[in-house]
Amino acid sequence: MADRSSLRHVVSDAPRLMVVDGSRMVRKLIRDVLADSLPNATIHGAASVRDARAVLDAGDVDLVTTSLALPDGDGLDVAGAVRAAVGQAYVPVIVVSGEAQARLEARTLGQDVTDWFDKALGLQALAAFIHGYVHPQPMVGARVLYVEDSRVVALATKRMLETHAFNVTHLASAEDAILWLDANRDEDGSPACDLVLTDLYLTGELSGRDLLVHIREALGHGKRDLPVLVLTGDDNLDNQRGLIQRGANDLVLKPVEERLLVTKAMFQLRLVVPRLTAAARSA
Repeated sequence: MADRSSLRHVVSDAPRLMVVDGSRMVRKLIRDVLADSLPNATIHGAASVRDARAVLDAGDVDLVTTSLALPDGDGLDVAGAVRAAVGQAYVPVIVVSGEAQARLEARTLGQDVTDWFDKALGLQALAAFIHGYVHPQPMVGARVLYVEDSRVVALATKRMLETHAFNVTHLASAEDAILWLDANRDEDGSPACDLVLTDLYLTGELSGRDLLVHIREALGHGKRDLPVLVLTGDDNLDNQRGLIQRGANDLVLKPVEERLLVTKAMFQLRLVVPRLTAAARSA
């Protein structure tokens, strides 16, 4: 069983990170903050979208921070480049910008951005944000809808998730999950779970992909409204990208490693932190 204190959003012990900002001074400040939280990291600076593409071409990265205003484009171009790169579809992309809050309110950050930080809050707040980001604490009571047709696998995974303080509802088919999601909503219309974890291939006529499409299209829940993690043993990169394009927040490849699964779940739950906080206050 994994030690909760070892769970991190950046799983690698020697990650490769990229900091994208047109200002050399800002790049250094962010690099210093990242290096303090991840002393074994290799950190690459990029002053433009073009530079960022060159870093991506040179190898995989584990985390990206980017400004929105860049000399040759927008930080969203960087986020798009990360998502388009082979093997990069699941890499955290954090916007660090003075425009972040305004763009968030205008709903123009897009789905390729994982998280954001407002530069106006200052360096100390950024350091606290980064530290909490890469060394997260468990989110007690987060509601997980878990869809798996193997009773043995489901029992083991459910127990593991509950060990990390998740509140798990298990269902055995995509059909049952769709009925549950349609019937169970909070008073404000938001979903009655904070995260969906589903196997790709399930007994029945519908698959985890069909469940994903129902969540995104029929129910209209975006990636920030209801994160979806898909469990799959399919190592075909085109198929993996297809799931991301249809709305999966992330994939967890089988056989599942506990620390990676819990880390990915905690990472995606950052998207619904305000809802979790509100639920905790009303409990």
